[in-house]
Amino acid sequence: MAASGNRGFTRIVKALGYSWQGLRSTYRHEEAFRQELILVVIGLPLALWLGETGVERALLIGSLFLILIVELLNSGIEAAIDRFGGEIHTLSARAKDMGSAAVFMSLLNAAIIWMLVLLS
Repeated sequence: MAASGNRGFTRIVKALGYSWQGLRSTYRHEEAFRQELILVVIGLPLALWLGETGVERALLIGSLFLILIVELLNSGIEAAIDRFGGEIHTLSARAKDMGSAAVFMSLLNAAIIWMLVLLS
């Protein structure tokens, strides 16, 4: 069987490089990601301080990271759609709207988690 691609540690190192490249590109080109990153930078120390148990801290921090994860996926969807040209297509608009709705839901999720944890 012929070897295809990288294996083992080399594959892991290359995958980390691609991930870092994706984060840098998203930071550079997506203002929403930068704004949400500010939210995480402010929220992370607050979560560590305000969470009384490990579970509470994990919920608060996890809800913040989920926002960034969903924004990365949304940005990827938008970039892939924009690659195919400037014409407006209903399916393209729907995909972009759905990605935006996913980001909104992740923000709503974080707000509810923070409210429930801090008010309990």
